[in-house]
Amino acid sequence: METDKRPPAGGGDGCLVGVIRIPVKIVAVLVVLPVRVVWELLVAGARAVHRHVLGPLYVHVVEPLLRALGWLLTTLLKLVFVWPWVGLWRYVLVPVGQGLAWVGRGLYGQVLAPAGRFLTACVLRPLGEALAWLGRGGMRYLLAPLAKGVTWIGWVLGMSLFVWPWVALWRYVLAPVGRGIAWLAAAVYRYVLTPVGHGLVWLAAAVFRYLLRPVGLGLVWLVVALYRYLLRPVGLGIAWLAAALYRYVLTPVGQVLVWAWHVAGRIVGALWRGLKWVGWVLVGWPASWAYRHVLTPVGHAAREVWRTGRAAVREARATVRRALFGTPPVEPARSRARTLGSTTAADAAPADEISLPRRQG
Repeated sequence: METDKRPPAGGGDGCLVGVIRIPVKIVAVLVVLPVRVVWELLVAGARAVHRHVLGPLYVHVVEPLLRALGWLLTTLLKLVFVWPWVGLWRYVLVPVGQGLAWVGRGLYGQVLAPAGRFLTACVLRPLGEALAWLGRGGMRYLLAPLAKGVTWIGWVLGMSLFVWPWVALWRYVLAPVGRGIAWLAAAVYRYVLTPVGHGLVWLAAAVFRYLLRPVGLGLVWLVVALYRYLLRPVGLGIAWLAAALYRYVLTPVGQVLVWAWHVAGRIVGALWRGLKWVGWVLVGWPASWAYRHVLTPVGHAAREVWRTGRAAVREARATVRRALFGTPPVEPARSRARTLGSTTAADAAPADEISLPRRQG
């Protein structure tokens, strides 16, 4: 039997780097770099064409051509839409209007004004004077007496219906009753209300002078004396006691409490920092050192041992299968369908195979 020996897989940077780095470099060199070079050449050529060809062409050819075209279009539009109406207004409508105005002024001055003066002097003024004379005569001898008679009849009816009954009611009923009520009210006020009012005023003055005023003065003196000789000394004593208590008791106690609070805070902070340092020295640093210098190498070694054992088991299984069945082994579907997330490196070599010679039948 001949054993096909292949070199062991070299240590790379992992599956992701091994699978993606080389295709990315190939794409960058074969696609991105030529596209970038072509793009830069196109940009430089476009700038040169714009600077030396398109710019002068636009300034010396296109812009004058556009200006001439604009002037031509403006002239055509004026010729079609502006100048005909201006000519119609200036040479047709204005002269016709001036002629009509001249004819109107002449017709008014030579025909209408003399006819109006003649009609006014010979027809309208005499007719108006005749109508005015008739009106003055009719007003003086017919309408004025008739209006006076109608006015007198209306005045008599109005007074009979709306004035004289109320005047009689006021003069013969309401006025006497009102005078009687006024006399009665004056008598009641003079002989009843005035004496009663004077008596009530005298009584109120006597009550105020001999009862309310002495009682009020006594109450005021009592309140003033109570405030001056009792409440004010007691209040001053309480205020002095409170000020002395605040100044000599509460203030020193508060300062001591504040100082004790700050000292306790510093002591607690120092204890906490000491506990943190002790915890790091006793637990954190040994754990970190053990993880870095013991557990990590042990884990790497266990991983290598596991990989080596698994490869050896695979090789032994393949050798046994070839020895028993004489056919090349079929690669498992799991090994064929590898993904980027598998633990096998991208450049790892497959297991060694043992080639067996075919038997001559």
